Amino acid sequence: MDEKKYAQLEQQTSPKTPLLRNVIFAFLTGGTICLIGQFVALFYMVFFDFTERTASNPTVATMVFFAMLLTGFGYYKNLGQFGGAGSAVPITGFGNAVISAAIEHKSEGYVLGVGGNMFKLAGSVILFGVFSAFAVALVKTILVKLGIVSW
Repeated sequence: MDEKKYAQLEQQTSPKTPLLRNVIFAFLTGGTICLIGQFVALFYMVFFDFTERTASNPTVATMVFFAMLLTGFGYYKNLGQFGGAGSAVPITGFGNAVISAAIEHKSEGYVLGVGGNMFKLAGSVILFGVFSAFAVALVKTILVKLGIVSW
């Protein structure tokens, strides 16, 4: 069987991907996570007298904590199966990725299993974030020193 016949056979027998359904579910899932995040931010602003700007850090930490709890109890997997990329895009996807790797390698011990593997996926995110922050701060410092921009 040549490649063309195989491709035709594969196309005929493969189930069709419900693209519109997947997009809608991802949008609803990601939007719901972001809506919950907005309520958490409002909670910090109302009850703890944070400003909109200062409420962002505790909101992110709280959302990551919620995702880690849901992952630990096994509920985030169901959310990911329902919402697809909608559950992975917000910051909660980061918490899920870290804890999933830690849970998966728990049997290898806490140091080599959990500690060694929990940042395999998240490590690149952290590295890129730190490097990006350094690069932006360096450009900002140079622009301020040259008098091009004043902050």
